[in-house]
Amino acid sequence: MKLVFAGTPEVAVPALDALIASGRHEVAAVVTRPDAPAGRGRRLVASPVADRAEEAGIEVLKPVRPRDEDFLARLREIAPDCCPVVAYGALLPKAALAVPARGWVNLHFSLLPAWRGAAPVQHAVMAGDEVTGASTFLIEEGLDSGPVYGVLTEEVRPTDTSGDLLTRLAFAGAGLLSATMDGIEDGTLHAVPQPAEGVTLAPKITVEDAQVQWSAPALRVDRVVRGCTPAPGAWTLFRGERLKLVQAAPVVDRTDLAPGELSAGKNNVCVGTGSHAVELLWVQPQGKKPMKAADWARGVRIVHGELLGL
Repeated sequence: MKLVFAGTPEVAVPALDALIASGRHEVAAVVTRPDAPAGRGRRLVASPVADRAEEAGIEVLKPVRPRDEDFLARLREIAPDCCPVVAYGALLPKAALAVPARGWVNLHFSLLPAWRGAAPVQHAVMAGDEVTGASTFLIEEGLDSGPVYGVLTEEVRPTDTSGDLLTRLAFAGAGLLSATMDGIEDGTLHAVPQPAEGVTLAPKITVEDAQVQWSAPALRVDRVVRGCTPAPGAWTLFRGERLKLVQAAPVVDRTDLAPGELSAGKNNVCVGTGSHAVELLWVQPQGKKPMKAADWARGVRIVHGELLGL
């Protein structure tokens, strides 16, 4: 089939690579978000998908809005059979959805209908799911509600961050998306409507959502830290300034600390929660690079009984 691939971040690159390498389909063009400012200089930088497409000699389309008539006209000229999508980052209008004869097929990183929305992996980690996965489905106007072509499952490991889990799903999902394109082309794969039961939503995690509540149980604190890593980053307040929590681990045999109370030893830093303590392993003070929590504690000279979250 002739394909137009839509995607933007690094997590979409494995799927693009798989389709390019398949030898069965022609990736005629790539649709991605416009160049965006990045780094301290805030210079405009192309998306990872755009960079990979240009390396492969594939035409890159960067519409400001997918409803722009110039983009729609070019899409019609290319006349793709199908448009695979991975984390494109913009809502597709009816006019775009109508162009490919076999539709737009999205690779979504959850077992639909669970975790429909922008942040399925983060929500799966924060909810304590033991198993998640990826699904390919036909895009309709509803939020991730279209019929499903295929799924794969992936274990959520006890120490997984959302970044760890998303990386594994990106590579496993690339194979799923490629196989879905094959099945659509040869007619052996048909989309099945999602069940009405089991729908959960996964909206974007905000900075406010990532603030750790020390009155919560240690298990919840651990999930928030892992689920918000690498973005937007779990955080708390220390002496009125934001302290990012890069890595932490529950300490089940320590229950002597009040919620938010700090205890710094020679080589470790613990903080109380609503249940047992959590050990801070890596932190990032405001305006500084990540560092070992013990090094941070020695530098700030924690006072006995001092609290996080203030």
